[in-house]
Amino acid sequence: MRIVLGFDDSPHAAAALRWILGHEQPEGTQVTVVSVVPTPIVAYADVLAPAVTYPTELLEQLTQHHEDLCKKAEGELRKTGFKATSKVLPGDPRAALVDVAKQENADLVVLGSHGRTGLPKLVLGSVASHVVSHAPCDVLVVKRT
Repeated sequence: MRIVLGFDDSPHAAAALRWILGHEQPEGTQVTVVSVVPTPIVAYADVLAPAVTYPTELLEQLTQHHEDLCKKAEGELRKTGFKATSKVLPGDPRAALVDVAKQENADLVVLGSHGRTGLPKLVLGSVASHVVSHAPCDVLVVKRT
């Protein structure tokens, strides 16, 4: 079985990892831990306003933070007998998780739900909702408990 785990530093992602660790999977199950460094969105108030971008150092720190998170999750998975790898990607988490699920020929995507509703969901979008709608495989959305 091939599982893609959407992972970040939220308690919701930790709940998704706990779900995998707490449920027996077929022998040889491969888990790919995926964390995405979001691409900043830049808005302009004036045509003459200079472009605002992430400083290179900040982007490097964010990427390193995501790599550290993934390595820790990968280690926990390996301790319990899973084959595990990790990927840190730039971009939109919604698209990246769907793309990795396709590339890995995943049987299951597991991710946590932030449980946003109303305006926050509209403004921030829903990674879980997008992945459920677009993934080529089953998707398990774990609620934080």
